[in-house]
Amino acid sequence: MKRFVRWLSILALTVLAGALLLAISSLPPAPVKLAGEVAANLAVSGVSHPVTAVLLNFRGYDTFLEVAVLIIALLGMLAAGLPPPPPTGSRNAMLPTLARLAVPLMVLAAVYLLWAGAFRPGGAFQAAAVLAAAAVLLHLAEIQGPWPDNARGPRLAIAGGFLLFLAIAAALLVNGGLLRYPPEQAGLNIVLIESGLSVSLAVNLAAFFLLRAPKS
Repeated sequence: MKRFVRWLSILALTVLAGALLLAISSLPPAPVKLAGEVAANLAVSGVSHPVTAVLLNFRGYDTFLEVAVLIIALLGMLAAGLPPPPPTGSRNAMLPTLARLAVPLMVLAAVYLLWAGAFRPGGAFQAAAVLAAAAVLLHLAEIQGPWPDNARGPRLAIAGGFLLFLAIAAALLVNGGLLRYPPEQAGLNIVLIESGLSVSLAVNLAAFFLLRAPKS
């Protein structure tokens, strides 16, 4: 019976995949060349890199929801509870030295990625990923502890970036639309949002690992 259900599931998924491919292949060509539209409006976006302009200006609402999804995922982990952590291996004596040498460079790289996002590939998500990796490395080196039981500070950091994004979005409603930046203030607003998101997302991403880390 289990074998029949398994093959039936595979067949259903295959049919679904085929239907999706057929639907995608039959879509008409886009009536608007989005690359041209982005290039034509890049001067009023507040940044000079098209990807950042799309993520935090032209389609800032999508990015706002992506941040919300990460926070909801973390809340789901906290609400559902966690299984017992896996046993840890023996400590590598080289790891603390590596962490102390690498983490300052990782923080510097994260700051650069945040700053560079305005005019080349980079931005808040990339910077946050590097900072989260630094936090994980510090924990593996036993320099930083796991997620604390009274995690008010980390929780405020996670909520702070999202609430800053929300506050700016709400303040901009007076312009007639959500996240519709005035051209003269677009650059400043994007820098504020990305700075807050870098910290918020870094703590959020690190929490996915640190919540599973064994407590000493």
